[in-house]
Amino acid sequence: MTLANVTVFGGSGFIGRYLVKRLAARGARVRVAVRDPEAAAFLKPMGDVGQVVPVATNIRNAPSVARAVDGADAVVNCVGILFERGRQRFDAVHGAGPARIAEAAAAAGVGRLVQVSAIGADLESASAYARSKAAGEAAVREAFPSATVLRPSVVFGPEDDFFNRFAALATFLPALPLIGGGETRFQPVYVGDVADAIVAALDRAEAAGGTYELGGPRIYSFRELMQVVLAQTGRRRLLLPLPFGLAKAEAALLQLLPTPPLTMDQVELLKSDNVVSDGAPGLGDLDVAPTSVDAIVPGYLFRYRRGGKLVPSRFG
Repeated sequence: MTLANVTVFGGSGFIGRYLVKRLAARGARVRVAVRDPEAAAFLKPMGDVGQVVPVATNIRNAPSVARAVDGADAVVNCVGILFERGRQRFDAVHGAGPARIAEAAAAAGVGRLVQVSAIGADLESASAYARSKAAGEAAVREAFPSATVLRPSVVFGPEDDFFNRFAALATFLPALPLIGGGETRFQPVYVGDVADAIVAALDRAEAAGGTYELGGPRIYSFRELMQVVLAQTGRRRLLLPLPFGLAKAEAALLQLLPTPPLTMDQVELLKSDNVVSDGAPGLGDLDVAPTSVDAIVPGYLFRYRRGGKLVPSRFG
């Protein structure tokens, strides 16, 4: 479809900023629906003057959401949180928020809607995060049946919260924890590929109403991902197996921090693999070639090495 006017909820976030850049490059006028427009001002140079416009929006407020989608040809919801704090609760952000967006988009006659969810979304999950993601999907489907749902695995890139988090921990901790023994499997997907998949989902009529699981070209165990972190940062650290029960007890304390490195809910998530389901449509069905971890991660984890780029990595 023609992408003349697109509203992106959460456009200043990790995935959103890559999407805004791609939409602007295609000539779309992009309305970036965010809580703090001033903090999203860095997006404006991604387009011509007036092409990328941050607008104050609160997904907990229906009139605010309605104003954000008014006149849009397409809407994308990239809003997500990794832990709860204050009024930012999983149910509100991942469940009720997408419902309001889908209802407003339907009422405004928007042509296409893409909801960014997550692999592992499941109403029966022991994880509140996974349950809320599934609730959001269901609400979007009910209000806007032709919406496209994208479920990425752990997303990596220069601003990610995964490789950067453990690389930072490796700079001062004597050991990195292998929660549950480090056997949980992941299929990391590059943030640029996720953004390309969103654009493709907006473009393709056949993507309407579909669900796509997005994963990279290789599956890693949690242990293997920690080995990547240590190789790229040039750190020698013990990889310490940590039973789920003990990890959950530690997380009960860590989650009290302003930005917790681990929460009890994340421990629950780590009990299940985070990989593309057998036979599920994915990046290839959207003509997006997956980018490997080793093509991207060395380009930003070098900053955690002693000496930076001058010190060779041990990737492999």
